[in-house]
Amino acid sequence: MTHYRTNLRDIEFNLFEVNRIQDALGTAPFADLDEDTARHILQEVDRLAREEFAASFVEGDRAEMKLVDGEVSLPEGFHRSLAAFYDAGWDKILLPESIGGAGAPNSLSWAAQELLIGANPAAFFYVSGTLMAGVIAAVGTPEQVERFARPMADRNWGGTMVLTEADAGSDVGAGTTRATHIEDDVYHLEGVKRFITSGESDFHENIIHLVLARPSDAGPGTKGLSMFIVPKFLVNEDGSIGERNGIVATAIEKKMGIKASTTCELTLGHERPCFGYLVGNVHDGIRQMFLIIEHARMLIGAKSIATLSTGYLNALEYAHERLQGADLTEARNKHAPRVPIINHPNVRRMLMEQKAHVEGMRALLYFGAWVQDQARIHPDDDGWLRLDDLLLPLIKGYSSEKAYELLALSLQVFGGSGFTQDYPIEQYIRDAKIDSVYEGTTGIQALDLFFRKIVRDQGQTLMGLAQRIQETAEPRPDDAFEAERAGLADALGHVQAHVGALVGSAMASTEEPAEIYKAALHATPLLMSLAELTIGWLLVRQADVAAAALERSPNGDGGFYEGKIAAARYFCRTVLPKTARRAAIAAAEDGSLMELADASW
Repeated sequence: MTHYRTNLRDIEFNLFEVNRIQDALGTAPFADLDEDTARHILQEVDRLAREEFAASFVEGDRAEMKLVDGEVSLPEGFHRSLAAFYDAGWDKILLPESIGGAGAPNSLSWAAQELLIGANPAAFFYVSGTLMAGVIAAVGTPEQVERFARPMADRNWGGTMVLTEADAGSDVGAGTTRATHIEDDVYHLEGVKRFITSGESDFHENIIHLVLARPSDAGPGTKGLSMFIVPKFLVNEDGSIGERNGIVATAIEKKMGIKASTTCELTLGHERPCFGYLVGNVHDGIRQMFLIIEHARMLIGAKSIATLSTGYLNALEYAHERLQGADLTEARNKHAPRVPIINHPNVRRMLMEQKAHVEGMRALLYFGAWVQDQARIHPDDDGWLRLDDLLLPLIKGYSSEKAYELLALSLQVFGGSGFTQDYPIEQYIRDAKIDSVYEGTTGIQALDLFFRKIVRDQGQTLMGLAQRIQETAEPRPDDAFEAERAGLADALGHVQAHVGALVGSAMASTEEPAEIYKAALHATPLLMSLAELTIGWLLVRQADVAAAALERSPNGDGGFYEGKIAAARYFCRTVLPKTARRAAIAAAEDGSLMELADASW
């Protein structure tokens, strides 16, 4: 029986009842899709995710990955799972139309990705060639598109993003991998990269690495980096596979989770020349690489949400089945029947904590996907792209932190059984811990949110989001959600005060440089508060939709809609008040933590 519990009902609620993506289907740029087709795609991806794709989840965790002469053999089950994905053609949902993709809305693409990456994250990382092919199609030269992007799409080649170096870590601009110009767009690359996700496997015919390196005549920092197409096997002009290129896996990491995703050290140009092709034949590496990074950050948010979702749904199923103890009202009755543990107050509290957060984070993910759809529908309005930029650190940073934290509650519902490998929760927790580290730690996401997405933007996009929240928070006559709207309005004020405190410290740092520490100390709490404010807003919107659905059809899907209302009320009552405390702490910051002597730690 599969470990994976999906929530297709909630995904469809977000897409079709709240965000109403069907209103944009059938017209450009989504002219080839209608609602029925979109729903059918989701149903089929859901089935694949639960069955063939999830089937190798445990096998991948238990198998020992070995590097032999620069090659890694994946478990047999992974071969079957990946083949099922490609054979079904679902890679086309993730590809642009220019290289054979379906031209699907981002909302539909992200729904498919949530379903698949939750089923088997280690396996899903091996289909990243679709993302890399799309990037090459967007910014590569016409020759590079035909030579690399098209066969990546047509022949299911793998792909990786290659940034990190051991001594540089998150300081990408400190990278030392060198690129020496040979001719035209051809360079020789030399260096060592580390922590490269799925950097080696025996599934794909070829792997295309997108590598950041510094040309010999380039300056320091990130501006001096360029991006290169570096194939595992060279590609001849007629499209046939040539000899092995000089990029080789020289180590794979032993990890606590996602073990079958080969996290590699890649050595370039050591025993043989490593040929790379300058992407677009222009030196614009960081901007080009951020096309990958931004997608990867949202993908990690989707991974976190999907993992917490299946953790919660497994725990919910167990809570209905596990009989233990009498109802608390019958505690003194020695003959009282044993009841399912979902009857116990603390279990209900833990389950609702998970439900409210995972459904709220899913709402955040699909609101972000809807914003990306709007950017495609309205390409001349850059406000959608700015809103997308603002949301990304919330989707990635908040979701990765909360999913790991709340998976502990999923395990707690199981009690001691959750700590064993009889249930998947312990693997979920190990697989999820990397999410807050991947693609920029939460602290980096928070600095990006405050200094780039708020301060550099002069708060314009944040104010636009605040206006949307304020409209939902406005009192209404005969309102069933009066308390929730009031809580939303209060939280909005606290988040604005929190932002104001940090902006004040940033401005003061122009004369007193140490003042910048105060802003940085409270950037991560700001990320948490802004994410919770946005989630609270989205859950109240969902409660409005659910209440209207119940009024239209009281005998319909009542349990689902009542659960939506309950989640919104719980979140507004128990989570939104945290914004007040964080704002007060930020306002009172004195900076003394940064003055503490090394000997005092």
